[in-house]
Amino acid sequence: MPISKELLEILACPMCKERVSLTPDGAGLKCVKCHRIYPIRDDIPIMLVDEAKVEER
Repeated sequence: MPISKELLEILACPMCKERVSLTPDGAGLKCVKCHRIYPIRDDIPIMLVDEAKVEER
């Protein structure tokens, strides 16, 4: 089951509190400001800073 639109609207990056969006492959949630990508495992977003990877710009 993919991440619902309602859940995406309320989720925020725990580091900078900005909104997140689904990555093109659907495997993570990317922060629009700090470019951290939080993984999605078993349809559950893992919103822990230690689990995120920072995408190169």
